[in-house]
Amino acid sequence: MNDLSWNEIKLRADAFSEDWKDATYEKGETQSFYDDFFNVFGKKRREVARYEEHVKKLDNRHGFIDLFWPGVLIVEQKSTGKNLDKAAEQAGEYFDALKPNDKPRYQLVCDFQNFRLLDREDRKEKTFTLAELPKNIRRFSFMLEDDSTFYEEQKELSIDASRLMGGIHDALFDDNYKGKKLEIFLTRLTFCLFADNTGIFEENLFQKLINRTSEDGQYTGAWIEHIFQTLSKHKDDRQTNLDEDIAKLPYVNGGLFDKPNLISVFNKDMRLRLLSAGGFNWSGISPAIFGELFQSVMDKKERREQGAHYTSERDILKLINPLFMDDLWRKFEVIKSDKSKLKTFQNKLASMTFLDPACGCGNFLVIAYRELRWLEIEILKRLHTDTKGKLNREVDINTLSKINVHQFYGIELNDFAAHIARSALWMMDHFMNRELGKVFRQELLRIPLEKSPTIIQADALDEDWAELLPPEQCSFIFGNPPFKGGTRTKKQKEQMRTLTNPNGKGATPLDYVGAWFLKSATYVQKTNHNIPFAFVATNSITQGEQVAMLWESLLHEHKLEIIFAHQSFIWESEASGKAVVSVVIIGLEKQKHARANRMLFSYEESKGDPIGKSVVAISPYLFDASGMGNLANPNLIIHGATKPISPRPIMTRGPQPTDDGNYIFCAEAIEGFLRKEPKAKKFMRPYIGAAELINDKRRVILDLENITPNELNKMPFVKELVDKVRKFREASPAKETKEMAKYPTQFLNRRIPQKPFLIIPRVSSENREYIPMAYDKPPTIPSDSVIYLEGDNTLSMLSILNSAMHMAWVRTVGGRLESRYRYSNTIIYNTFPMPLDKDLSKLATYGQKILDARAKNPDTTLAVHYK
Repeated sequence: MNDLSWNEIKLRADAFSEDWKDATYEKGETQSFYDDFFNVFGKKRREVARYEEHVKKLDNRHGFIDLFWPGVLIVEQKSTGKNLDKAAEQAGEYFDALKPNDKPRYQLVCDFQNFRLLDREDRKEKTFTLAELPKNIRRFSFMLEDDSTFYEEQKELSIDASRLMGGIHDALFDDNYKGKKLEIFLTRLTFCLFADNTGIFEENLFQKLINRTSEDGQYTGAWIEHIFQTLSKHKDDRQTNLDEDIAKLPYVNGGLFDKPNLISVFNKDMRLRLLSAGGFNWSGISPAIFGELFQSVMDKKERREQGAHYTSERDILKLINPLFMDDLWRKFEVIKSDKSKLKTFQNKLASMTFLDPACGCGNFLVIAYRELRWLEIEILKRLHTDTKGKLNREVDINTLSKINVHQFYGIELNDFAAHIARSALWMMDHFMNRELGKVFRQELLRIPLEKSPTIIQADALDEDWAELLPPEQCSFIFGNPPFKGGTRTKKQKEQMRTLTNPNGKGATPLDYVGAWFLKSATYVQKTNHNIPFAFVATNSITQGEQVAMLWESLLHEHKLEIIFAHQSFIWESEASGKAVVSVVIIGLEKQKHARANRMLFSYEESKGDPIGKSVVAISPYLFDASGMGNLANPNLIIHGATKPISPRPIMTRGPQPTDDGNYIFCAEAIEGFLRKEPKAKKFMRPYIGAAELINDKRRVILDLENITPNELNKMPFVKELVDKVRKFREASPAKETKEMAKYPTQFLNRRIPQKPFLIIPRVSSENREYIPMAYDKPPTIPSDSVIYLEGDNTLSMLSILNSAMHMAWVRTVGGRLESRYRYSNTIIYNTFPMPLDKDLSKLATYGQKILDARAKNPDTTLAVHYK
């Protein structure tokens, strides 16, 4: 792998962009331009790529490729302002003429100020300017050894390894070796397998010891426990007649092997599984393997209840980089030539502490530790390089690194995950010691483990974080708390009540993840110094009614500011049984300490790369609030209103039958029911919900509000449905529903329009530019999946609600169901600002034009009209 981290590469890209902002001439500057460009990635261009590569085209004409990296990259360079379409055609001709093994995957055409990068494999092309290069720099990951291909291979290695461990777990679990003893055993076993390939143990020593056990596996478990206990003893405290190979094991310490564990009993199959795992090359895995391992041994029920989500390294960096790593790298760039300041800076890094109060298997802590150690390595290279640029490799590296795992704190509900987190941090420490050793061509082995991370098993919402880590000692808080929406256990409901409504009987319906923001806000107020914090969260906390529930407290009561944010994107787990969630990432700090420039990251594609923008203020709805003109308060929050803030028709939700579907009939079922109960036709009314509105489907509902006892007794099949509805309501835990069981022929909420009405679906696809809306009239009954406007002036409202301005309001302040629009009368319609001094009835003409346009194609559904 390249020694440079992405943080430093981005900083180099910033400098490159600034240095070449005035370049214009192709022939005079191309080679210097690309020599510098390769240097951004720490690469020497001449080692991999050639200028002016001669090529004979397919039409027998000859040409010269401006820059050619066989199998990887072809570049066609033009002077500023020249036509890049022609440049792309020219590059394509060269590509076609190349030998199969030389054909590059990537094609770049450029005029110094504009880049057009094409991936020829998936045909995706990205265009950006030189100024935008730093935020697009990861698109050139192929320039590094750890490019996207390497990343995918590493990910596959990690998943393969976790499956091997999952197999061992299942075999032992099925043989009744389960619970905490199995968790401890697997944690220790994973450490040994890792140590076998990474220099902690003599190469393959653990595999060699397992190979010595009998093929039936009878004593393998006892032999492994003997290994574990040996690792827990200092060599001076061991018996002198130990087995020769066992005696080679180092003293590990750190608490990992301290307490004896119940001996497992292996069989032939279990032993073979272990040997297979031992034969795997553990030195090539990602540190996130331990999170994947955790997921592979958790059952689905436990994973669902705890809301656990394993996180990829790339997504973790989206949080920790803007929270602290980017700033630390910037400081390094400023002082990197001053050794005195570098020493002070290294000491500062070693004094920082980091808390993840929902740490799971420690993925965030592990990656944060790795990134800090990469920065420290850069500091150490600068400190020990003389004025001629020669690195002093004679220095004893055992005294160089000051950053260690004891700076990291975590809280985790699951004890096994806490074990994994501790082990993962120790393993990452060893990995980074090896990287430091490569730089100075020495070996650094921190065994026995002298320092340990503080990871406690506890419920973070019950725990006093200040007892774990006093606020005055804390530097940053971050993590990926559980995603549970509004679904909670009785205990979780009480936790949320304490945080959101301490003086009331019940909690607000704030999403569970919001509790970590509120608890962090309280924690950081306990000290005068600044403690920035950031979490991954479901995107719901920046939408609809959730905004007032959470951000009123964070921004106005606790006086915090949003310092960076990632707008909604897809957080796709790499784990087995993966969860796909639309998330945001939000970082905050105290207003009085808040940084002047904040970063707002947006996504052109929900699964694409983030595009960063420096802004002055970020709204809790996650838009750039610095350019909003008359918006005096960037932290403005829209509170739901029970009635419109200015004169307009009242918007009402459709009636709620609460019938378990017994009174509702689809088109296919209507005729069949009427054949056996023809008198029911009198009580059937057209029934329209969101699906019927958008896709022109037909349903009816039995409206039995005014049915007489005599009529009901003459319709046994209808009477049977009434009985089913009564029983359904009686079984409900809701008091109101139970009460309405006495009146089973009535809807729970009877809000039925008496005049023509405009219908709006409560949930609609985000892929439509406008929300489909339409008119209907009695006897049609709207369902509770829609809301409606009844009365005069609704044509004017149709034109307003189907306007770009209103849709901007919907997208900004409205809630979402997954990523779909969730329309609300209280949050969206009632609060929508409309001019008070204008005659809005004039807009009816435009509402009618919408209807007239649809009337030209009467057989076309709204789904097609609005596509």
